Amino acid sequence: MEGEEEGNQASTETLDHPPAPAAHPKHAAMLERLSNRHQQSLSRKPDPNSPDSTHSFLSLFSQSKLSIESNISLLRRQSTDQTNPALKSDLEKISTSISHLEKLVAENSYSLPSFEVRTCLEAVSSLKQTLDTLASDIVPKKRFSFRNKKDPSSVVNAIESGKTEFHGSGEPSCTVGDLLGFKDREKKAPSSVLNVIESESRVTELEEKPSLRVWDSPGFKDREDEVLVREFKGLEMGEFSLTGLSSCEVRLTGCLRALFVHKLRDCKVYVGPVFGSVLIEEVEGCVFVLASHQIRIHRAKGSDFYLRVRSRPIIEDCSGVRFGPYCLGYDGIERDLKESNLDEETGNWANVDDFRWLKAVQSPNWSILLESERIGRVTIVSSDK
Repeated sequence: MEGEEEGNQASTETLDHPPAPAAHPKHAAMLERLSNRHQQSLSRKPDPNSPDSTHSFLSLFSQSKLSIESNISLLRRQSTDQTNPALKSDLEKISTSISHLEKLVAENSYSLPSFEVRTCLEAVSSLKQTLDTLASDIVPKKRFSFRNKKDPSSVVNAIESGKTEFHGSGEPSCTVGDLLGFKDREKKAPSSVLNVIESESRVTELEEKPSLRVWDSPGFKDREDEVLVREFKGLEMGEFSLTGLSSCEVRLTGCLRALFVHKLRDCKVYVGPVFGSVLIEEVEGCVFVLASHQIRIHRAKGSDFYLRVRSRPIIEDCSGVRFGPYCLGYDGIERDLKESNLDEETGNWANVDDFRWLKAVQSPNWSILLESERIGRVTIVSSDK
């Protein structure tokens, strides 16, 4: 009874003295926000495969790095027997492990301090160099010899007598003596010239410099004034490269694992989401529209970058580069961005790290594009439509 009386009394007080009109909506909104936040926290399922802190990531990175170094040391001990057919496959396995380690850094770089990202990238680069050195030692050096071995005396005699003739397209025949300036066939070439030719003709074998490209990928190479289009679907996702392009427009739609850009001039490059990393080197007068977990730019001049990136973009040895937000559109891009975990705009396109500028003031090598100078939204229409 007492409880009922207290409840009735409280109810009476509430009715007799209602709160301010604005109190109810504010209180309801606060309760709704708290409820939504609680539901979101319950719905989140931690991913056991991804590091949840800097400490756990560094521990995982260190273990992977030690494992790769151990495999490299083991392979170096086995490399004394170059006839072992398993050496090349072991090289490829270690190369794949290094690529996975680099991808791990790229995927988690947005949650790591800049110093840790730089340290991890330097460690990955050191592993690559070590593997390249080991690969050049393991792969046997190829030798080749000239197919046609000519008698040096015949070459010397031809020059002395001027009997050997050469015919060019649309040109009258001439002798070796004519080419060397000895138009008078009775006049012999100097002995110094003959000695050089004779010594050069004795060379029968040359060593070919070994080369092993551990990281290779398909792409567009050595093109000029072209529109280059590629659409990636399903299993086609992988690494792609753009090399030696001039005055080209590149349109890449779909998801990529990694993108490598080298030596581009006066090009426009529009790329869908890259769930790994993008490496750009030696570009000038270009426009890039890119979305990636990590973007590194080396030796770029007078170029604009419209980015969506999970980590801070890194530039090195660059000048006159400008940055703006990602502005690409095509049918299905929202799905691709979500699958690549790039559907959220982080604003990191404006937080650029210049590794060659260590002062506290703003680096003079990069700037943010003014809105009046930015390009509009770029929409790629599928060729199927």
